[in-house]
Amino acid sequence: MAARLSGGENRLVSLPLSRIRVIMKSSPEVSSINQDALFLTAKATELFVQYLATYSYKHGRGKEKNALTYSDLSHTAEECETFQFLADILPKKILASKYLKMLEKEKRDGEVGEDEEDEDEEDENETVDEDVGSQDQRRIAS
Repeated sequence: MAARLSGGENRLVSLPLSRIRVIMKSSPEVSSINQDALFLTAKATELFVQYLATYSYKHGRGKEKNALTYSDLSHTAEECETFQFLADILPKKILASKYLKMLEKEKRDGEVGEDEEDEDEEDENETVDEDVGSQDQRRIAS
């Protein structure tokens, strides 16, 4: 599916310009979109996706299987500094059972962490109380 811009030039893009326009207009700062800006955004997006796919294929297991897989993309997002901003969008796939175990562990660790924080706060309060008490004793002695 290729889209052509009006204006006499035959500029081709593979992504649907109407969808890109909708995405761009979803930003509150954007009121109108120039056709050239729309085209450049579409072309830049295509080049980015192409680069991501090529990089993931070359550095993943794609060569072995002669295919690009989701795990190749997620591995690239996690390991390559250039693509780390995609780590939340392309997380590694895990089994639901492993995810539930991770949640339980985080919950247990969170509770232990909260208990440790409470103990630290109590220690700080005791230290403050001791300092105040020793100041009072110094005042009484003088």
